[in-house]
Amino acid sequence: MSDICVIFDLDGTLVDSEVLCNQAFIDLLPDLNETVDALVARYRGQKLSLILADLATRLGHPLTEGFEPRYRRRVADLFDRELQPTPGARAMLEATQYARCVASSGPPAKIHHALAVSGLSAYFNGNVFSAYEVGAWKPDPGLFLHAASTMGFGPEHCIVVEDSDVGIEAAQAAGMQSLRYDAPAGDGGSRSSASFNSMADLPGLLSQFADSVQLRGSGQHCRVPMEGCTLAK
Repeated sequence: MSDICVIFDLDGTLVDSEVLCNQAFIDLLPDLNETVDALVARYRGQKLSLILADLATRLGHPLTEGFEPRYRRRVADLFDRELQPTPGARAMLEATQYARCVASSGPPAKIHHALAVSGLSAYFNGNVFSAYEVGAWKPDPGLFLHAASTMGFGPEHCIVVEDSDVGIEAAQAAGMQSLRYDAPAGDGGSRSSASFNSMADLPGLLSQFADSVQLRGSGQHCRVPMEGCTLAK
């Protein structure tokens, strides 16, 4: 069995979906005077119910009855037409052989749809975990802890790959190492985690973490530098 488990976020990490998810708000809320980029920066990684409440506050009126299912349908339509894997994600998954899973704040149907449309489903063998199934949304660590336990790994053997502040906070609360994927047009958020901006760099970073886990298991103490950070606890 693999010595480590890689827990991947989905939106903005494995699939290039953040713009599409926020474009759906603009499409359905004509009074929303915001750019897609501004919405992505504001809502990245957030629970949908909190986003909808914030939108209603900013618009100055409640959202229309049935807005959430209409929003879900609009996102699904945009996914069908435009969703792509994050640049380099497929090659990265081909190059890594560690145990891995997806842990997302989205509902199961959205996760499976995104993985299918983007062609990434086969890389996870059904190892997909949703916050809706466990009742814990990031930054609560419950989703990551559930994923690790189901995969058969302790937190110290898991590394989380995320693109959001709340995801990094959840990984830290779970006692897991984390790597933040910062796309070239990053949102300028917290840099509390080691970061990388190309999926081509991820296999090497994961190998460093696997090496550090093996050394700790042998009783040796190891600090592994990653972009100026350390993986050692």
